[in-house]
Amino acid sequence: MHLAVLSTGELVDNPRPLVAAQQRIRSLGRSLSRKTGPDRRTGRRASKGWERAAARLGRAHARVSNLRRDGLHKLTTRLTREHGTVVVEDLNVTGMLANRKLARHIADAGFAEIRRQLAYKTGWSSGRLLVADRWYPSSKTCSGCGTVKAKLSLAEREFCCEACGLVLDRDLNAARNLAALAAEFDIAGSGPVAGRGADQKTRVRGQVALKRQPGPASAGQTGTVPPQGGAIDRVLVEAH
Repeated sequence: MHLAVLSTGELVDNPRPLVAAQQRIRSLGRSLSRKTGPDRRTGRRASKGWERAAARLGRAHARVSNLRRDGLHKLTTRLTREHGTVVVEDLNVTGMLANRKLARHIADAGFAEIRRQLAYKTGWSSGRLLVADRWYPSSKTCSGCGTVKAKLSLAEREFCCEACGLVLDRDLNAARNLAALAAEFDIAGSGPVAGRGADQKTRVRGQVALKRQPGPASAGQTGTVPPQGGAIDRVLVEAH
């Protein structure tokens, strides 16, 4: 799983700092469990060995957090400096975390932190952040002809359009659709957009095959983005 997919075709790898440090964290946790820890019921104080082991475990977790934060800051700073408009897709991260095979990787990516940093950094550079509604069918829509598929399972990593024959990576196809969405806002003369998201509704482009997705909801969100709230899987950009 990539951390972000840009409409330019660039794939940003997910460094997975927690997964990389998982073996050491487990080893430190087992070492801590063998030490004499504090007991509130009896008033027993922790041993010096337990305190040293707890400090080592804490430092390991802090290093994971610092590595993740550093990588996200470098990514978001580069995007906001190089591009005037950044479009992100709001995904149901809570539902994605229900997948036991992907939950650790999704939580390790820090999607909500990416959106939070993009929100204030686009303001610093006089840019614009647009947030596509989570019901906008970016993955199911053909970026070539605009036909919308009725179904597209998560296991299908390539988008194959039956109407025009386009075959493309599903994330790159979605990124191009979101880039086109930003162009539509510019053509329509939407005016200034709040830094934490657009106040317009996203629209479905082109023809629809068989059936449509549920109707789009408001894409804009104002106020501070919660740390564990909605997040993004795809980031795409439009040059100045």
